[in-house]
Amino acid sequence: MKRVSLRRSVTVATAIIITAHGCASRQVSDTPARAPNPKLAAQTSGTTQLLQAVSVLSEEVAWVSGHGGTYARTVDGGRTWSAGVVLGADTLQFRDVHAVSASTAFLLSAGPGELSTIYKTTDAGAHWARQFVNREADGFFDCMDFWDEDRGLAFSDAVDGHLYLIRTTNGGADWNRIPRAGLPPALDGEGGFAASGTCLVTNGDRYGWIGTGSGGAARVFRTVDSGDTWEVFETPIVSGTNSSGVISLLFSDERNGIALGGDIADQDNFTDNVAVTSDGGETWTLAGRPTFTGAVYGASLVPGADGFAVAVGPKGASYTVDGAATWAVLDTLSYWAVGMASRRAGWAVGPGGRITRISLY
Repeated sequence: MKRVSLRRSVTVATAIIITAHGCASRQVSDTPARAPNPKLAAQTSGTTQLLQAVSVLSEEVAWVSGHGGTYARTVDGGRTWSAGVVLGADTLQFRDVHAVSASTAFLLSAGPGELSTIYKTTDAGAHWARQFVNREADGFFDCMDFWDEDRGLAFSDAVDGHLYLIRTTNGGADWNRIPRAGLPPALDGEGGFAASGTCLVTNGDRYGWIGTGSGGAARVFRTVDSGDTWEVFETPIVSGTNSSGVISLLFSDERNGIALGGDIADQDNFTDNVAVTSDGGETWTLAGRPTFTGAVYGASLVPGADGFAVAVGPKGASYTVDGAATWAVLDTLSYWAVGMASRRAGWAVGPGGRITRISLY
């Protein structure tokens, strides 16, 4: 994972959306000191399915995934996208994707019981191998992430009083359940939000965090030993209902992170939905609210740009240049997930096969 500092002190003003020339691109202008002048360009995805996840490898290579067993890939910076459907998986909702290279990627589908699966390709999507099928009737997998091409984690809502975590050390050839003895008890009904594939994040070679909700509190689980053992900490993000909690996590290193979320059932109001930590997730402080109402579904740090991040949700998109202290308008269209390669290039995805390329210069 690329290290990106969250700390920057910049005063941000509200951005103003400017009508673009032509329907394929939009430009947003703002006046903050040292702030970017974002440019947005609609791209042709090759699908009309809801896209829910993004995994960005570089300014040229990115993968996305979504409903109907759909995935898409670009290797030319988004000028063209190759979309496809995993054979035999057209009823699955691929709510997370993790790219290893231009040819190798993992897909995670979310759903109850056997609708939660993991697939892998090593030939750019020509063939997909099903690596894991959830056999727990109460299991519902939400997110996955990897420390490297071999070592990764995936997690499900609580089963029998504990989060259901699986781990691979050999590129997904085997997925094994992490013993419950190393996990704190889950709250009644606690689980994740399979919105964008960013409720589980890894960092370095052994750190990982999981954001949860739906159990009466918005919590973050942390491991410092590659998933063997976990601690759990509460955040001040809105909670108390089965539709609220932490939905997306960002960590630039082992200590500095942002938790984002909200109430997915309340899309018309602002809530306390962003918090920051500087001690690895043990304590959290409320930060600035994005410019759009409702919940944040997905977010991404911006590699190479200290303090920069992008947050998206069904009600729009915002960006910060000061580590989530303040936010500016990026877009008003609906998005589920976003991934940034740098200030020059990133992609947000959403309903109807929407893919928008983002430049923060």
